[in-house]
Amino acid sequence: MRTLDELKGRKKQLGYTNAVIAEKSKVPLATVQKVFSGATKNPRWETLAAIEKVLYEYTLSPQTEVVREVLAEYDPSYEKKLKDNRNERWPRQGEYTLEDYYALPDDVRAELIDGVIYDMTAPRRIHQEILGQLYLEFSGCIEKHNKRHGSKCKVYFAPVDVRLFRDDRNMFEPDLIVLCHEDNNEMRIEGAPEFVLEVLSDSTRSKDCLLKLNKYKQAGVHEYWIVDPRTRKIFAYDFKEDVLPEVFTFSDKVPVSISGGECKIDFRKICAAVGW
Repeated sequence: MRTLDELKGRKKQLGYTNAVIAEKSKVPLATVQKVFSGATKNPRWETLAAIEKVLYEYTLSPQTEVVREVLAEYDPSYEKKLKDNRNERWPRQGEYTLEDYYALPDDVRAELIDGVIYDMTAPRRIHQEILGQLYLEFSGCIEKHNKRHGSKCKVYFAPVDVRLFRDDRNMFEPDLIVLCHEDNNEMRIEGAPEFVLEVLSDSTRSKDCLLKLNKYKQAGVHEYWIVDPRTRKIFAYDFKEDVLPEVFTFSDKVPVSISGGECKIDFRKICAAVGW
């Protein structure tokens, strides 16, 4: 168990408020405030453990420090509005299961993460154009790789359900995945795919860069790309090596690590295709 001073330092490093910690840990806000203010001299072990889990499980330091550049232009007020609207629409946040997820109306796109339902608003056209071109590039590259090595990798793009942890409290919908192991479930992908890619939008920026980044690593995804149209950068995480992400631009050919670097995605073609 880390000391209170260490928890305070970590809280400051991440920029977390007491309210954020209370929401994620399910510890009452008043209790969190008393712990960090020192009003509670001897906090319960369970309370400190819950707070520590939030401060150290939901981040991948020092990897998180790298994505701060991606989040620098993010409007924090949007996240608050999104949270307020989500809590009003979904009053049982943290308690939802796959039964609730599958009971959603057909016109509602959502993800289920740790029992919390996240609305997925319709992406902008540029998001879809980039994703479409990425699917074409990955499909061609992976097909060649399969022929050379006799592998059976497949490329999928949203909407496709991924039951990342094989439990009843999580259902993810990544923008693009590469699946290289056998999965006979016809409804969804079971477990972690080898490769995941997310194209950022204003409504998903924080979730993709922090929450889903951690979840993909925990689940056993080998490689994760964050593609940011706003800054025209690609953050490529190789979780098998557990190193800092490589940062590329839309002028680069980005190697796909799970292919041993044989597959390379030429982002200059992506730019040309979308008219940049």
